[in-house]
Amino acid sequence: MRYTDEQRVEKMSEYADKLVQYVKKYNIRKEDILIYEEIQLIISKILEFIGEQAYCISKEFKEKTPQIKWNNISGLRHRLVHDYADTNWEMVAGIVFDEIPVLIEQLQELVK
Repeated sequence: MRYTDEQRVEKMSEYADKLVQYVKKYNIRKEDILIYEEIQLIISKILEFIGEQAYCISKEFKEKTPQIKWNNISGLRHRLVHDYADTNWEMVAGIVFDEIPVLIEQLQELVK
């Protein structure tokens, strides 16, 4: 099934919201992401989903929305999928706590 760019943005927003809700529900701290493999697996899977949608968005849409770091988002997905063993969990924790909330706001602006 082929999704539109707008549908992909909505999916990204939904996945990002799920990630934030998961972190809140289980009171996950940055330190927990560094230590617990179960948390790492769940978080990385959600980030993969977000990155896959970002990767598939059209070049034209990406050019019209440069405020979103499309290449960074899809690049993270590629690193998580293809180089999981060498994942920098400190960086991932920073993304979860610092960048995902900003991304949610940016995506919600696009969905409006």
